[in-house]
Amino acid sequence: MSTHTVTASPAETCAPGRAARELGLKRSELDLAARLGRIRTVPDEGGGGRRVPRAEIDRLSAEPGIPEALRESVRTVGTREAAELMEVAPTRFTRFARAGLVVPVTFYLNRYRAVVWRYLADELRAFAAAPEHAGLLHGPTPQTLRGPLAAGLDLRARNWRGRHLGFLLRQAEDPWQRAGALASLLDPAHITEVVPDPYERAHLGRFRSAPPGHGTPGSPAALLAERIATADDPDEIAWLRADLTHALAEARDERPAPRPTTAATAAPALAPPAASPTAPPGERPPERGRLRLLGWLRRGGT
Repeated sequence: MSTHTVTASPAETCAPGRAARELGLKRSELDLAARLGRIRTVPDEGGGGRRVPRAEIDRLSAEPGIPEALRESVRTVGTREAAELMEVAPTRFTRFARAGLVVPVTFYLNRYRAVVWRYLADELRAFAAAPEHAGLLHGPTPQTLRGPLAAGLDLRARNWRGRHLGFLLRQAEDPWQRAGALASLLDPAHITEVVPDPYERAHLGRFRSAPPGHGTPGSPAALLAERIATADDPDEIAWLRADLTHALAEARDERPAPRPTTAATAAPALAPPAASPTAPPGERPPERGRLRLLGWLRRGGT
């Protein structure tokens, strides 16, 4: 962890579950509010994840309309309810989402392992209320959108990744963590190409965020969630690789990746044993000669 990271003692912070209870929120509502930057969190000095500062709970508790206003600001809806909010058909709303006009904030997998996208109700209401969107809501789909949609355009996963990356970058405390946030959306093969040094790659891996949990690791649901969280568009991949290269340059300047020390540098070399006096050729060392003579006399040598 960087020396710039600010942590707070447990007495000054609350675990997310307790903070949610004190604010009158569900845990999922607090987590989403934190992801959106509406509730400030800090790293746990014990390495146990994120915590909510006591001062932040006091600040939110003093705001009018808590918890109803905060709960409504993070309320999410699926496709059918979203279409009702915007007073359009579900098929039209799906076209909006596929074209990137509205951005999902989260997703889950149903029992059939189909992806169910969720959207912020506040954002949908604001979209529908904007005068410039009246034609989109009630007129024919513009030709500029009709062609790409017919060709299979679907920006929902990419737009969700962009939003997810923003959340990861907001939590990053130093250049290595920012680099890890960018690497979280790249396939390992791309990371290897951008970071050929194995020690740097191992260090970077400490700061990569795992995809949102969906099922046990290695299960079909978890693999599907991993695919959604991994960039697959060439433009998106190129942008992430360029940003990762820049972030790594900053990280190396601030703190190089640790490397294993060699035996020569890990401990001082042992001093060689003291050499015994050497005798001229053909002569034995004096001490060894005396010992041999004493042994011969004890044996009654003649």
